[in-house]
Formats: sequence, C-alpha cells, structure tokens
Amino acid sequence: MNPIDSINPKELEDQYELPVYPRRDIVLVRGKGAKLYDDQGQEYIDCASNVGVSNIGHGREEVARAIYEQYLTLSNCYGIFYNPVRARLAEKLISLSPQGLKRVFFCNSGAEAVEAALKFARASAGKKEIIAAMRGFHGKTFGALAATWGEEYQKPFVPMMPGLKHVPFNNFDKLSETINEETAAIILELVQGEGGVRVGDKSYFQKVRQLCDQKGILLIFDEVQTGFGRTGTLFACEQFVEPDMLCVAKSLAGGIPMGAVLCSDTVRVPVKSHTSTFGGNPLACAAALASLEVIEREGLPERARVQGEYFLKELRAMKSERIREVRGLGLMLGIELKEKAGPFVQKLMEKGVIVLLAGPTVIRLLPPLVITREEIDNVLSTMKEVLA
Repeated sequence: MNPIDSINPKELEDQYELPVYPRRDIVLVRGKGAKLYDDQGQEYIDCASNVGVSNIGHGREEVARAIYEQYLTLSNCYGIFYNPVRARLAEKLISLSPQGLKRVFFCNSGAEAVEAALKFARASAGKKEIIAAMRGFHGKTFGALAATWGEEYQKPFVPMMPGLKHVPFNNFDKLSETINEETAAIILELVQGEGGVRVGDKSYFQKVRQLCDQKGILLIFDEVQTGFGRTGTLFACEQFVEPDMLCVAKSLAGGIPMGAVLCSDTVRVPVKSHTSTFGGNPLACAAALASLEVIEREGLPERARVQGEYFLKELRAMKSERIREVRGLGLMLGIELKEKAGPFVQKLMEKGVIVLLAGPTVIRLLPPLVITREEIDNVLSTMKEVLA
C-alpha cells in the first residue's frame, strides 16, 4: 500500500496547519486536462484552475519532462551566476511581451511580483505615492497588501505601508484628481478578478496611459490572473494599452511557483536593492519554457477567446431570476447573483463542478484553457440546474 493512502489528510492538515484557508470538504489527489479527481474517485470539471494557475491543463507531460530533466541537470542557480535556462526564458518572455518592455525580474509568485514592482516604481521615480483601485487585489505581502483593497484583508495587519491611495476603478476623473507631484506609479488590473470579474473600459486605460506619459508616472498592470492567454490574447494589455511594468505569475510555469516583472527602460533599480534566492531558478525556468511552448503550439489564447465568447453568450442567455449580471473576457467569467453566491458554489461542487467566489455575490469561472466544448456544455447544464 502506498503510505499516502493510509493517512487522513483532512485530520492532519486541520491539526498541523494554521487555519488561514476557508476549507472545502474534499481531498483532491489527481488532475488531467480540465478534470480533477478526489480521493473517493469523484470526477470534477475544474473551473477554478487553482485560481488561474492551470491554463495549460493538469498533468502535462511536457512540463513534467522538462522539470525532471532540469532537476537532474541543475535545479538551483542563484542570480549572481549566469545560467542558460534563465537566459532563454528571459529572452522568450521579452520577445512575447509588449514592445516597450525590455527587461525582466524573476521571483516566485504574484504577490512577490507586485512587491517588486512597487519598490521599482519608488526607486525609479524618486517619489513615494502609489495609486491603486478600489476592489483591486494584488496579493497579501505587506506592500502588495497595501495596494489590495478590502478591510477583511488589511484589518489584522494595520497600519499599512504608507503612501498607497485607492480610487474607484474605471473612473478617470477620480484618478486624475488624486495624483500629485509625489505620485510615483498607478497599479491596476485590466480585469479585476477577486473584485468581481470587472472588465475595465479601453478608453479609461487610454486616458490613464496619456496621463502617466504627461506627468512622468509609471503605469503598472497586474496581470497575475489575466496573463498567458486567459483573456483571449497572451496578455490582456494587448487589448488595451502598454504599461511600464507588467506583473505576471500563476500560469507562467505550468503549475510550478514562478513570478516575474517585465519592465520598460524607464525602470531603474540599483544593484542589490531587490533580489530573490529562488527567483529565476532553472527548474522553474525550464517549466515556464515548456508551458509557453504548449501555449503557443496549441494556440491557447485564441482558444480562450473562442470558447470564452461561447461560454459568455450561453451564460447570458440562461434564464434565472437569481442572476443580476454576467460579465467577463476570454475564459475569465463572473456571474453576479442577487444573493450570496457561497451556497451555489457548494452545490456546484456537489454536482461535479469546481468554481470560485469573487466577492460575496459573484461566481467566478477560470477553467483551464484546454477545456472542451463538451465540458463547457456540461458546466452550463449543471449551472442551469443549480441556479434554477
């Protein structure tokens, strides 16, 4: 018997881990494509992707093979040394990114990418203030947490890092009124994920870009959740405007922890001012190269656009008095209800569909980009039944 089969994971995790996660009462043990399986053999259609991590699907042999081969070659290499795998990934990312982004900083997560971007902004601009958006989510490390909106996240850890201001999302007048001579940067999501799957207007971002150019302010886009094909293009900003810094993570390395900040030439950072022990380690870089190859070879951004348009159309056509609004971009979708969404998330899981919350009344769908039309139809059928 496999030793892992004899343990009670619920009991052990409840006993030994800090209770910081609102647990769901299933034990996930395996995944393939857009499917997940629990320890009882129950099959689920995954519409969460580990909060946007599994864009290329679960159980990809290409990534597994790259990790295995790289670990046997060299798994770690601190940034004071050069490394060919890291070099290849840096070149690849810059070749795929918007034209104005010329350099990359590697780290381990989305929060770390945001943390780095905030520091880079202050160092480059020589100014102290950062403007973020209400309902925005940028992570839970101290700097990122100050940019994240919401008392539920911040209250236990006040006072927050000073110099962060929040303005309404998608409201240019309020934003322009808030900037001053000490504004170093503006950080925004193009689609607010945790904030309810709210898509910003292109005209809003165009005005923000013009304002930043006029005032010498750095524009940071947080694409930790929207990056690598999720919204129908490799990066969501391709549908809006170019930033000065682009924060990415989650799906970058096919499930292996990795983050990055892509920077324009306006970003200047002193040597040794910000580093990361595991940032750009060869193991994660090899996984990222393999994941990017899958994304390109299988045309996953275009697939997300086509499947997302179908999914969105069918959700909007759904007859349910419980639904207030359906919104989204690509395969990043939100169903806002007229009541609390939590009970419906639980009912969907009981019927074999795993989804997320995005605030108290929004069901969020982030399926792997490899999800099939048949699987989407099964999700729609289950959704109709649950929301009837």
